[in-house]
Amino acid sequence: MNHYEIVLMIHPDRSDEVGRIISCLKRNVMNANGKVHRLEDWGRRQLAYPISKMRKAHYILMNLEVPKGSIQSIENDLRSDDNIFRKIILRTKRPFSERSPMIKFQDEASSKERT
Repeated sequence: MNHYEIVLMIHPDRSDEVGRIISCLKRNVMNANGKVHRLEDWGRRQLAYPISKMRKAHYILMNLEVPKGSIQSIENDLRSDDNIFRKIILRTKRPFSERSPMIKFQDEASSKERT
C-alpha cells in the first residue's frame, strides 16, 4: 500500500459541492480497498495570486492509503470534475493522521480570540 497526500482547490462559487466531492473521493478510496487517514476542510481562502481570474478557492486536504496503481483512477476522477480547478497529489513515506499545521494555527488563533 502506498500513502498519498492530496490537496484540492475547488472553485469558490461551488463550495456547496464540497460535500459531494469529498464523499465521491472517499468512495473511490474505499472501492480501491484503501483507507483515509486524514481529511480536513480548510474552507475558502485567499489565493496568493489570481488563477483563471479567481482570487479565492475552497481547500481540501486528504491523506490516504491505497494499493499501488489505484491512485491513477482517483486522479482521473479528480481531473474530470469541473469544480476542481487545481490539485496536487504527493506520495508520502508514512501515513499522516495528526492535524495539519494549518488547522493547528487556526485553532490557536480562535482560542486567542476567545480570551
